[in-house]
Amino acid sequence: MASRSRKGPVWARHSDEALLDLRFCDLGVRVNSTPMATSLDRLYGELEERGLRFRPHAWYSSEWFSPDGVPGIAVPFYLAHPRLTRLEKNMMYEVEGGTPRQCMQILRHEAGHAYSTAYRLHFKRAWQKVFGRAGQRYPTYYRPKPFSRDYVLHLDWWYAQAHPSEDFAETFAVWLQPRSKWRRQYAGWPALKKIEFVDELMQGVVGRAPVIKTRRKADPLSQLRSTLRQHYRRKQGKYADESADFYTRDLRRLFPPTADGAPSAETAANFIRRASREIRQAVSEWTGAHPYSIDKVLRDMTLRCRDLKLRRTLEEQHTKTNAMLMVAVQTMNYLSDGRLRIAL
Repeated sequence: MASRSRKGPVWARHSDEALLDLRFCDLGVRVNSTPMATSLDRLYGELEERGLRFRPHAWYSSEWFSPDGVPGIAVPFYLAHPRLTRLEKNMMYEVEGGTPRQCMQILRHEAGHAYSTAYRLHFKRAWQKVFGRAGQRYPTYYRPKPFSRDYVLHLDWWYAQAHPSEDFAETFAVWLQPRSKWRRQYAGWPALKKIEFVDELMQGVVGRAPVIKTRRKADPLSQLRSTLRQHYRRKQGKYADESADFYTRDLRRLFPPTADGAPSAETAANFIRRASREIRQAVSEWTGAHPYSIDKVLRDMTLRCRDLKLRRTLEEQHTKTNAMLMVAVQTMNYLSDGRLRIAL
């Protein structure tokens, strides 16, 4: 376990470079001694309000997931401490589940997977009739239909459309959310019947002990020997592969080099991240596209700017206006022929 002082773990005062050389197993973090315990207590309270007895166990790992056959939730290590959260943002430009609202959204989704496993819900014929066969192979990519009303909207990028199991988990999360007005929000949508099915299905679980009771943990940090540097190289490489063939020519025009390379200029990745809210709002008003679509394009552009090491060398407002135009065009291109990598 990592050495600690009165001010917390020693690695919390490390630079990014020093932190990246640590192994996961050297972090020494536990869910019950970090702020994540508060979020889990909130999740358990929401389940209790629904009369649901089962409480999925949770542990830290490298990413969010709920393993096959294990009714629990793996939580990413970077939510264990503000220093790790800052490293994640520095390395990936975003923190999945980094706000209380986002964290609860994902916890409710993963709880859906855990409940499906704990009570073997996905083996029920009625479940399969509504959502499809959970055993079908996960695709590497999926092509969402942004305007479809057959699925709920919960996590980004129309994730309910990725696979029957994700469809159920997303529907469960919408159903579980306190004070959710899902009957009114989804009135007239075919997706409403899915939420009503989950409502009826979970009534049959109230007060019942789970069928699968294992407390096993898949890939806990204590068993991961790779370094954080190796982890981020893989993670950055995956996203770089996705966006490498897109945006390059237009981004080089948007962020042209100067004779001296403008080493002191703001990075293009930081500029896009800083201006993303304004860009998103403008593009949404112009195109009518859902923010989910725009965020996908902004994320890909940010990652590609980082890979190309681009910097903003032109006047800010001029660059921002051109960035809005580029995002609008790319968003419409994406909507006409977009595909998303599924998160496994």
